[in-house]
Amino acid sequence: MTFPAPFAIIWRMDKLRIAVIGAGRLGAIHCRIYKELDNAELVAVCDIDKARAEETAKTYETRACFDYKFLLNQVDAVSIAAPTNLHYEIGRYFLSHGIHALIEKPFTPNLKEADHLIKIARKNKLILQVGHVERFNSAFSAVKSIIQNPQFIECHRLSTFPNRSLDIGAVLDIMIHDIDIVLGLVNSPLKKVESVGIAVLTQFEDIANTRLCFKNGCVANLTASRVSDEAMRKIRIFQKNTYISLDYKEAEASVYRKDGTQISKENLPIEKEEPLKKELASFVQCVLNRKEPLVSGEVARQALALALKIQKQIWQK
Repeated sequence: MTFPAPFAIIWRMDKLRIAVIGAGRLGAIHCRIYKELDNAELVAVCDIDKARAEETAKTYETRACFDYKFLLNQVDAVSIAAPTNLHYEIGRYFLSHGIHALIEKPFTPNLKEADHLIKIARKNKLILQVGHVERFNSAFSAVKSIIQNPQFIECHRLSTFPNRSLDIGAVLDIMIHDIDIVLGLVNSPLKKVESVGIAVLTQFEDIANTRLCFKNGCVANLTASRVSDEAMRKIRIFQKNTYISLDYKEAEASVYRKDGTQISKENLPIEKEEPLKKELASFVQCVLNRKEPLVSGEVARQALALALKIQKQIWQK
C-alpha cells in the first residue's frame, strides 16, 4: 500500500497522529504497539526499503511511506527507529517542522548532534523523548523506591550475536541502557572511568567492561557483550544493610536485608508488563498532555556523553 500525497486524515483530539520511521525489527514492534493504544493513530510506517515498508504497513493496517518528508502535515509525532547515523537528520527535520519525536537509543552518534536536537525541541516547545526502555521495566519500577544510597552496583548485559545494530559497538548498542540506569541512581559526579573492550565479530567493540567511580564513593562495574551464548540482563545494587537483585529479562526482583545476625529475602510482587509498550504509551501521554518525558533529550545526553567517553577509552588503548 503506497502513501498518497496529499492524503487527508480525520483528526480526533483524543488521538495522536503518529508515524514510525524505520520498518526493521524494532520499528515493526513500534507499529504493533501504536495500533494497540487507544489514544494513538498509526498514520504510516516509513522505510526506504519499499518491500519492507509495504509488508509492515499491511501487517499493521496502515500506509507505507518511502520518504519521511511526505509525512509533513500528516502527523503530530514520530517514532524514529532508523539506524543511529540517521537519527539526527530525521529528528532535525521533524522537530524543525513542529513535530514531536521519540528517538530510539542511542540518541545520536555524537554530542554535537544531540545538543542541536535538544536546542530545536526546546525552541519549538516540543516533546523529545529518547528510547531508554529499561526505565519502564516493571522490575526496575518495583525497586527504585528502595534504592537510596548505593555503594556498589554491578551490571551484566549479555546477548547472542544480534545481526542488527552493527553500525555501532556494544557500548552504544547495549551498555548504554545500564549507563543510563546507573547515572539515574547515583546522585554524585563521576571521579574516574576505566574501560576495556575488544572487537570479536565486527569492526566495533563487541564486548566491553567499564568501572565507574563516583565522588561519593559509589563504584559501578558494567559488562556488556553481544557475543555471549546466553542472554542476561541483570543489575545488583548494594547499599547499607541491603542488597537488591534485579533481572530485567525475567522482570523479577529480590531484596535481601540484614535482620539482626540473619539475612532475610523478599521477592517483590511485580505485575509484568511490556516495557516498550509502557514507554510508547508514556510518550503519547506526554505529547497529548504536554508533560516532560521520563527520558528527555537532556537526560539521554548524559548517558550518551559517558558512553562516548567509555568508547573512546576502549579504542585509545
